[in-house]
Amino acid sequence: MKRLLIISPYFAPCNTPDMQRIRTSLPYFAAYGWEAEVVCVDPLYCDAPMDELLLQTIPADVKIHQVKAFKKSLTAKFGLGNIAFRSYRFYRKKVDSLLREKKYDLIYFSTTQFPICVLGTYWKKRFGVPYVIDMQDPWYSNYYDDKPKEQQPPKYKLSNTLHKYLEPIAMKQAGGLISVSERYIADLKNRYPQIKNIPKATITFGSFEGDMDIAVKNQSAFDSLLDPDFKNVVYIGRGGMDMHRAITPLFKTLKKAIVEQPEIYSKIKLYFIGTSYAPKGEGQLTILPLARQLGVESSIVEITDRISYFHTLTTLLQADALFIPGSDDPKYTPSKLYPYLLAKKPLLAIFNAQSPALNILNDYGVPAYSYNGTLDIEPPIMAFFSHLIKETIDKSVYNEAGIEKYSAKKTTKMQCDLFDSVLANIN
Repeated sequence: MKRLLIISPYFAPCNTPDMQRIRTSLPYFAAYGWEAEVVCVDPLYCDAPMDELLLQTIPADVKIHQVKAFKKSLTAKFGLGNIAFRSYRFYRKKVDSLLREKKYDLIYFSTTQFPICVLGTYWKKRFGVPYVIDMQDPWYSNYYDDKPKEQQPPKYKLSNTLHKYLEPIAMKQAGGLISVSERYIADLKNRYPQIKNIPKATITFGSFEGDMDIAVKNQSAFDSLLDPDFKNVVYIGRGGMDMHRAITPLFKTLKKAIVEQPEIYSKIKLYFIGTSYAPKGEGQLTILPLARQLGVESSIVEITDRISYFHTLTTLLQADALFIPGSDDPKYTPSKLYPYLLAKKPLLAIFNAQSPALNILNDYGVPAYSYNGTLDIEPPIMAFFSHLIKETIDKSVYNEAGIEKYSAKKTTKMQCDLFDSVLANIN
């Protein structure tokens, strides 16, 4: 059995998207020849929402090592609130100790807290252990360079300058790359010729059926956010102006329907929940302003505060239908796609025509639309609203091949195949 040391600063019970790949893969690593251990930051030092139910999905025999971190209130004064910077010193000390105690075959960075990945170069040089980086998002990117300041992430110039410096330190020595988007890997290989020939794999997140069982058993633990007097269409995930192009046709079609038949279509309520990563109560509205602009604000509810993972699943189950908008960044693949599919509710998805998410939905047999394609998407949106009101909208039925292709078990095997290739490549 080969040993895998996973670096994931956020981990259960912290409720963050970037730890979900590891959480849903842990039950399967051993079946493919890898004994996995996780090194994460103690939840006491995390600034993410907590969801204790996540702990029920972690196999009891998997070792979880926790490290400390500097308090965010201290480091944020210097513009370094990121958990990777706050935990860097403690990670180095803890993993040094682990690598001295026993042999690990591979280190696996699976996180969007990318600065921690620079430790891979250090551990490879000192202990001779190769490492793989999982690119769930871009690390250094110029996507926001031409965007107005109000659309840029907080402290964008500082953080992007750091990313530009740190990314090559980690990437040039990487033994392998995993990514949710083939374009992320292509960009990196173009920037760094040193990694042109290392093993790489494009692997989406996996669908983990056990999550929905836990959600169903614990529905009473969560307050409902939906109004039972309406037909409720729900989206839960980050907002942002980069999603306006996907949301605009939905709002325009709803406005037209309300103008033509107000007594019918005013009964529809669209929810956008957890749209900001800001601390509770500090998030900026990014969807409701668009609704006001297009004249449908009375039909839209935006809640910026994030909710826990299993509160999310419960809310999806309570909805009459679901909506997923994509970013105007063609490389964007939402990690939240699989909870929507697990809910098996009527689903409307609108993405950039080049988004990899369209391929996933197509494999599942779910109709999805692009706002910059050749098809007029107003008619299917209108049909979606009409069937919703008439209660003739169909429950989602998926292709079995698609379910298997994107299962957590299958995507874990793909990760392990990549790990094996990395070891073969250095031997």
